[in-house]
Amino acid sequence: MTTTTATTIHTARPIAPAALAELRVTDDAGRPTTAFTDGEGGAPLRCCLRRATPGERIALVSYAPLRRRAAATGTDPGAYDEQGPVFVHADPCAGPDPDDGTLPFPGAHRTVRRYSADGRILGGRLVGDPSPEAFARAFREAFDDPAVAFVHVRAVEYGCYLYEVVAETTRDH
Repeated sequence: MTTTTATTIHTARPIAPAALAELRVTDDAGRPTTAFTDGEGGAPLRCCLRRATPGERIALVSYAPLRRRAAATGTDPGAYDEQGPVFVHADPCAGPDPDDGTLPFPGAHRTVRRYSADGRILGGRLVGDPSPEAFARAFREAFDDPAVAFVHVRAVEYGCYLYEVVAETTRDH
């Protein structure tokens, strides 16, 4: 008798490489992208889901995650279409470290905003405890609702988009 076990993994996704290529030229507000050197470091980079180190070339661009998702899926974000500032490397980077396994940008309160497949907000939750366990609970709660297709993790202070999380199921035999 073979036993199959299903495991759900909550995966943080950076901005997709194709979107980054476009954003490095013109942002989602239609402005040309201007690169600069981050002298102090610390900017949360949405291309590789880590903080910039001093001296890296980065850009602050306007990004519309739901508009881009809607264009890719043939849906209409409607009134939920929003854009906001995000930092990215000025030039292509390797993306997130696949072996890292830690939650990006830890140590702060965040909002986990739930969305349906067509990009409609289904609710949200303040995660006041910045521990990995608290985020794991918030993600489990979100994806326990079958209508939730993805969540956005956002900064509380300014509401800035940090990254998208999806639930992926793996099966072990």
